[in-house]
Amino acid sequence: MTFDLSPLFRSSIGFDRMAKLVDQASRLDQAQNSYPPYNIEAVDENNYRITLALAGFGIDDLDITSESNLLFVKGKKEADQTDAKFIYRGIATRSFERRFQLADHVKVKSAQMDNGLLHIQLEREIPEAMKPRKIEISGSKKVIEQKPELVEEDKKDVA
Repeated sequence: MTFDLSPLFRSSIGFDRMAKLVDQASRLDQAQNSYPPYNIEAVDENNYRITLALAGFGIDDLDITSESNLLFVKGKKEADQTDAKFIYRGIATRSFERRFQLADHVKVKSAQMDNGLLHIQLEREIPEAMKPRKIEISGSKKVIEQKPELVEEDKKDVA
């Protein structure tokens, strides 16, 4: 599936990366399988949470790395040393790598493992220089002087 975003660029400046990101995201979805399942949640305007379902993985089996607007979550599970004979094995313990594209100024704040769910807290930290600011308009201010209206007595003196 291809998206044509050119109508959006007619009145937008600096969003040329968007087409590249959309294309990259569609390729990642096609190439990446659905393991492990995850949620992305907007907690509020500047805070987000990624939750991955990682049953069978411990903290030592996971590696989280953030670099240049990419978040990598990797899991590597050692082979089971048990002699258990499974009739059915539905809990996957295979290795995985999940990538998330982060917007500019989005930083990883924390990660927590709780009941088989890995929660990664993200926050958008917009630098002061990037926040909206009021622009003063300069130029000449032309003041029009209004002449006071003549009073009845002044009108007689003029005549």
